[in-house]
This record gives sequence, structure tokens and C-alpha cells, in this order.
Amino acid sequence: MQTGTPRQPRVHTSSEDCEDVDVAIIMESTYPFLKGGVSAVVHDIVTMNPDISYGIIHIAWDSAAPSEDLYGMPENVRWVRLIHLSMEEHAQDFKAAGARAVGMDRGQRRRVSGWFFDAIRTLARTGDPEPLWRLYDAGFNPRTRTMEAWRVLGTQEFMTAVRERLSGLGLSLSETFWLVRDFMSILYALLAETMPRARVYHAHTTGYASLVAAAAARDHDAAFLLTEHNLYVRDTVNTLLGRNMALPVRTGDYRDFEAVTPVQRAWMAWWIEMGRFCYPSTDRITYLYPKALEEARGLDAPVDDPGRVSILPNGTVLSEFNEQYALRLEETQRIAALTPEGAARRTWKLVFIARVVPIKGLADLLDALHLLISRGVEDFTLDVLGPTDHVPEYYELCRQKIEELHLERWVSFRGTVDVRAQLGRYDLLLMPSYNEGQPVVALEAMSAGIPVIGSDVGGMSQLIDDELTHPDGRTWQGCGVLTRPGDAPMLADAVAGVISDPARYARLAASARGRVEGFFQLSDVMARYNDLYRELGGFPSVEQRVLSGELSGQRARRALEIR
Repeated sequence: MQTGTPRQPRVHTSSEDCEDVDVAIIMESTYPFLKGGVSAVVHDIVTMNPDISYGIIHIAWDSAAPSEDLYGMPENVRWVRLIHLSMEEHAQDFKAAGARAVGMDRGQRRRVSGWFFDAIRTLARTGDPEPLWRLYDAGFNPRTRTMEAWRVLGTQEFMTAVRERLSGLGLSLSETFWLVRDFMSILYALLAETMPRARVYHAHTTGYASLVAAAAARDHDAAFLLTEHNLYVRDTVNTLLGRNMALPVRTGDYRDFEAVTPVQRAWMAWWIEMGRFCYPSTDRITYLYPKALEEARGLDAPVDDPGRVSILPNGTVLSEFNEQYALRLEETQRIAALTPEGAARRTWKLVFIARVVPIKGLADLLDALHLLISRGVEDFTLDVLGPTDHVPEYYELCRQKIEELHLERWVSFRGTVDVRAQLGRYDLLLMPSYNEGQPVVALEAMSAGIPVIGSDVGGMSQLIDDELTHPDGRTWQGCGVLTRPGDAPMLADAVAGVISDPARYARLAASARGRVEGFFQLSDVMARYNDLYRELGGFPSVEQRVLSGELSGQRARRALEIR
């Protein structure tokens, strides 16, 4: 969907002024203040479901984080509730919470400290989150607590428990103290206040967003919906360790990995066990692609419960690409009429559309292009579309590689552009990424009839390669080629194989558009989200809301049109 005119969002730093809504969407550092794939999906959700009222719970590090509404949130988004994680944002409150435990004797403080570590141990050993939830209800939840367990954190009894229970970390007592303080200050930022009331809390990651959603759903007797756009725990742990982003992560890895520091091991446990804590609280979980289920199973997600877990892909509005598709269709017909010799003389227009960052694999693509040239395949150009300032040192590395490999004639950086307006110019989208979920940019290129060559990671096989059969019996073959991430020779072979075979190119191009038409239509995806919200939240239908007067005017007309 096209974004609207940016305007000042309705932002709150407390829940008092936030009205009740149908759905609260919990985001980590994305919508509506940062552009990206997940933000685009969320904007589609709120825009294409105008009959539903929304709030956005936006988790960011501190108040210096971006705060301009880049999407132009629709009127059915009633508020944005900010949560800042940095202790600098809530230091005074957190230190006050950990002050001398007035009203608790030494024995009580010792019992609460023991309860805390016993509950964590139970989760780690058995996966049972209930002891921690009971502690949350009794000591941390501002709506139900009978004691202020935060106050125990600054006591001698708690530090004694830290020394006794965490002695195996391999850290000094002072190092352990600062590590635990970091964890506790984050928990305080997330849980010390009650979130605004909603019927459904929809988290889009399995980290802090899920923790907030699980607690809020428990507080308000509401539903918890989790959408895993990618495997957040896997990606966070791999980023922490500097590993290949495609490598799996399993629940026992923080115990078993050898080449990690004590602090890294503690943070691995933090992320992995947070996921194990939140998963049992979900009412429904959606994944973008089938292959995600197997890796999620290794993190103890309840993927074997068909009533709880489903596949809900991304989508796009096919009609928005009709102009670009018409251009590509005309060009594809010309390509199909070429002989192999004619194809070899044609200048092929390749495009890389992504941030210039290591995970997107541009450096590998440059190596692949150098291999093509060394084989005598020279009639092509590559345009790089996307921001270059996210990881400046990687951009400089790529510039240096272009100079070293003498690729200046072939490769151009175009920066951030209107991608949709440019798609009709290109023959082939290249995505040599180390990690992807179900990239919207691939769907957009496919909607324009552009084949895709990319890495076999995440949901790329479902998008690009798997045979897909529609309920009406139509079957679509692949629309591109998948390669191993980081394998420049394989990537070079894939590009050469497509641009040297005009008939094959035409088949891939036709399949690209057909796959989107049959399986990745945004209207179908958004209707499924609407159905999920109604099922979980017990909302009246659009028609019932119109008849009752709850929904009227332009919102009512648009909701009826969409449905």
C-alpha cells in the first residue's frame, strides 16, 4: 500500500490517556517511525482493516530514537504508547523501586529472592513458565501485586542469592551484579506499568514485544496473537555471536556452545528463555512460510498444534504494479523472441534492492559479477537501489571491491529511490542475502513479472522455487533460482543460466506474476488478519458495527468495500 502524508503521531509515554482499542500492536523500533518490511506489513494491516481500532505499543531504546510518523497512520490508529528500555530513561523510578524494602523483614526478602531464582530455574529446566507468572502476579504486576518485589532487587538478601545462584557464570560478583541490573532494568521498563486495554495484543517479534503482549493479555483477560516475520530468537543470538544469520539456534545452545564468553552465554539464555516463557501464553501464532516451523520447533514453539499455529504469508496489491508489468511483459516478449546468440549480445539490466549492509550480501554479488566477466559474460549492468548509510564501513568495503575488481563500468549505486516506479526498467532481481523472512521486495518484483535469483534462506523457497498448486487446480512452477548464501560461483552460474536462455527467462517471468496472483494477494492476507482478530477478540462484524452506528462515515464505506 502507498504510504500517506507524514503527520504528528498521537504519542503517549503512559497508559492513562490511551483509550480502549480492539487491537494493540506491539512493535520493536519499527512502525511507525522506521521504514522497512515489517513496518510496511503493519501499515497494511491498520489501513486495510478500517473497521478495527488500533493502538501501537512502540518499544525503542531511548527518547533519542526516531519519532516522526513516516507512514501517515490512519485515523483508526488511536494512539502510540512509547516504552523506552534504557535505564537512563527511568533511572530514578527504577532506583526507587529497588530501595530498602520497607514492610518486609529479612526472611521475607530472602524468600522472594529465592522464589525469583527458583522460578527461572524451573523455566530453564522444564519449560514451565507458571512459577514466574505467579511471581509476576504477586510481586510485579501493578494491578494484582500484594508486595512490591522490585524493592527486593536492591537488598543484601537478593545479592546473596545472586552470588549463590549465579556463581557458575564465570563472572566476578561485580560483573554479575551489573549484568543482572541490566536485565532487571529492562524488565522494569517493560512490566512496571500496565499497558492500555485491548481485546487482542498482537506482537510482531518473540522478544520484548511478546513479553509485553503476554503480560498485557494476562492483565486484561485478552488474547495474545504472535506473528513471527522471522525467527527473532535465532536472529538475535546469531547477531550477538557474529554468526552466519542462516544458522539455526536451539533451546540448549546457551548451555552447549563452547566458544562464547560468559556474558554472551547469559544473553543467549536471556533471549532463548524469554521465547520459551512467552510461547505458552500465545492464543495463536502465525508464520510467514512453512520452513519456519521446523526451526521454531527447536526453540520450543508450539508448532505441532494445528489449532494454534498457521501460515499467513505476506502479500501485495497486484493492480498497483500493472503499469510496470505492462512494460515488463512487452520486454519479456522481445526477450523470448531472441536466439541464444541474441541474448548474449543483449545488455541485461540487473538490480539489487536492499540496504547496503552485510546481511544482504552485496559483496558476494560483486564477486559473482567479476566471475561472469572473467568468463566473457559482459553485457549487463547492476543498479544498487537502497540506503548506503546504515553500515558505512560495509558500503566502503563494497566501493573498494568495485575498484579492486574493476567493476565501475557495470555497477552503479542509485541510493534510496521510488522502487516501484523503477521496476519496469529491470530484467532480474538479485537477492544474495544471508537472512530473509518473506521479503516484500521480491513480491513486488514478481508482481511486475521480474524473475528473482536469491539465497535459499528463510521463506525464499516458498516464494521463488516451490511448486504451488491453487485450490482451483492451477499449478505454478518456480520463478527464479535459489543459491547457497555466500557462494559466489553458484550465484554467477545462476545468473548466466537465466540470461543465456530466453525461453527459460520468459517462463520464469510468467510464473513470477502468476504466483503472486494465486497465492500472495494482499487483500486475501488482510482478510485473514481480520478474521483472526474477530475470532480472538470477539468483535462484531463490519455489518453489525455499521448497523449499530459504531462504524460510520468514510470508515464504514471503506470497510464495507474491502470486505
